[in-house]
Amino acid sequence: GSRAYALTGDGVMLELAVLHFAINHVASKGFTAVSPPVMVKDVALQGTGFFPYGREDTFTLEKDDLYLVGTSEVGLVSLHRETILDESQLPIRYVGISPCFRREAGAAGRDTRGMYRVYQFQKVEQVVFTHNDPEASMREHQLILNNAEEILQALGIPHRVAIACTGEMGMGQVLKHEIESWMPSRGHYSETHSCSTLWEFQARRSMIRYRDANDRVRFVHTLNNTAIASPRIL
Repeated sequence: GSRAYALTGDGVMLELAVLHFAINHVASKGFTAVSPPVMVKDVALQGTGFFPYGREDTFTLEKDDLYLVGTSEVGLVSLHRETILDESQLPIRYVGISPCFRREAGAAGRDTRGMYRVYQFQKVEQVVFTHNDPEASMREHQLILNNAEEILQALGIPHRVAIACTGEMGMGQVLKHEIESWMPSRGHYSETHSCSTLWEFQARRSMIRYRDANDRVRFVHTLNNTAIASPRIL
């Protein structure tokens, strides 16, 4: 049916190979690989900023009061919820892999054909916790953006990087770049990666802090970017 698909044979092997390549590439940069939970509590989605406005796009397990994540970013950021870190631990860099689920409620009638906008997909995601410093955030932003570009370059996929205007930015985002890859079946470039800097936004909602050299407790800055998402990349 619409927004559902099944990969078979070589399609399965290709997806596994691409996901494995992407997570290996990012892990080789010192990122810690994580397979986080995909069923989370309301508080995890509130803390990362996907609730309250993203409820329509989120699949709900009502009997258990749980939700299916649309990105492993939710589980990765929540690993340090209500934690005070030591400054020496920063930056903390994760590369997560998980199935992801989105209802696409706000995309009714759009991209219903093909495998561009589907209910369930696989994604390798980068998440970073760093110092409360715009310059430190910018360095990490460039790092995770470069990682994604390197993966596309290695795969031989033409792409372009666009900076998102304010109207395209989500709640709490301070800076956002989107990578658009060339898709012959669509005849144009389409978004495959989204790189976001959020400064203190998620940290304040999730109470993720660190103690600096002056013994002050400060909120971390968080960032995230796709490494690869399938089947869109296929």
